[in-house]
Amino acid sequence: MSGTAVPTTPGAGVPAPGDPAPDFTLPDTHGTPVTLSGLSGGPVAVVFFPFAFSGLCGSELCELRDNLEDFQAAGVRVLGISCDPLYSLRAWSEQESFGFDLLSDFWPHGTTARSFGVFNPEQGLAERGSFLVDAAGTVRWSVVSPRGQARQIADYRAALAGL
Repeated sequence: MSGTAVPTTPGAGVPAPGDPAPDFTLPDTHGTPVTLSGLSGGPVAVVFFPFAFSGLCGSELCELRDNLEDFQAAGVRVLGISCDPLYSLRAWSEQESFGFDLLSDFWPHGTTARSFGVFNPEQGLAERGSFLVDAAGTVRWSVVSPRGQARQIADYRAALAGL
């Protein structure tokens, strides 16, 4: 893994590899509920980000978009999650043509981010945390980036190779 992403450790309030992933149901950009345990067909990359339309978040999600074939080749579905309202996420997704679902953890505010240990209550946002969850609902890889630092596509690729 690269030096900008810090692997999570047990006891940090963040699910570590081998832990069950917290289940959730969140609306996508059209209000359709998406439930983690209800997804079939393989593993899921759960990618939390602070804000739609922000520079660093935009560059990270665009990099995922531009490398989506790596996830698809591994049979991994990508879900981006923030505490933004679904209408903001819809506008951003349409503008950037992400090609993967963005989910709104707006209300109750940050409940899913809290369950994954990445909610920042002082700022009301999800920190940059990523989790690779296998088809059985077990976390296989997790990373939380330090504030202001992007996650690296090479880290995702290494995690995908470990499936």
